[in-house]
Amino acid sequence: MMCLARPRRLTEIIALLRYLHLDVFAATLGGGNHLGVVVGANDWNTDDMQRFARWTALVETTFLLAPTDPKASYRVRIFTPQKEIPFAGHPSIGSAHAAMVCNLAQPHEGLLWQECGAGVLPIRVEGDEADRDLFLRSPPSRVLQRGRDTHPLLAAALEGISCGRLPPALVDGGRRWWLAEVADEASLRAWQPDHAAIGALARASDSMGLCAFARSVEADDLLVVRAFPAGVGIVEDPASGAANGSIAAYIAQVEPHGSLARGYRVSQGREIGHDARLVARIEGDVIWIGGRSRVVIDGTLDWTTDG
Repeated sequence: MMCLARPRRLTEIIALLRYLHLDVFAATLGGGNHLGVVVGANDWNTDDMQRFARWTALVETTFLLAPTDPKASYRVRIFTPQKEIPFAGHPSIGSAHAAMVCNLAQPHEGLLWQECGAGVLPIRVEGDEADRDLFLRSPPSRVLQRGRDTHPLLAAALEGISCGRLPPALVDGGRRWWLAEVADEASLRAWQPDHAAIGALARASDSMGLCAFARSVEADDLLVVRAFPAGVGIVEDPASGAANGSIAAYIAQVEPHGSLARGYRVSQGREIGHDARLVARIEGDVIWIGGRSRVVIDGTLDWTTDG
């Protein structure tokens, strides 16, 4: 029996758009965080974007659009499968990389300017092509609470680890995170956290969840990070730009003369089969978080929206 394709209604818009899938902050092939980028969906509304982001089931999917602010190089909208968010680190770095790959924007005096829900943010561009590093200036962070006893659910979320020299803190830097230093790298890498407890803490404090870090035994300028953003339904994140920006801001505030006070490297994701590498630069009260991105898939998106 011949199968006939359903004719498209006149109210449907056929969208043949460019779509890129990136590996962001990867130290090795496939080691970073996934990002889907849709280019030119100017006729899509918020529901259309959310529907596609839900379908990709990626941690974040972004949409590159023409800027509305004359200062901006481009505009980006960022969606999780559940909702639109104003800002996130790895989607910003990946989207900036995609904008240059697609010739939508090029740096001026070493900077791109990204328009997003958090405003117009600078992205520093260093190097060319395969050797290009991008650094996002993190939004200003502030410590809201500090200490293991500041929230009744925090102790349960930290069960099974010993804290390091810095006390746990709730930090807001565009996205709100609980941060906790662990006494040693081995304990952090082997930790089997109580994800239900972290989720309860995230919901009760209206935060992303818990981001734990430890100073590495490999080098003085290396930090090991594990992020558990239960507040948005993610068990563990392989590479977290915004969370690492909050960690760097916290370290800069409480250890202004320490060995990490001017910046350091970050290893993240090995515990879940990834291998991410990020770089934190601390310039006074300005934090830059960066690394490299790679386009893994560059193709055409055939998607319809009801118009």
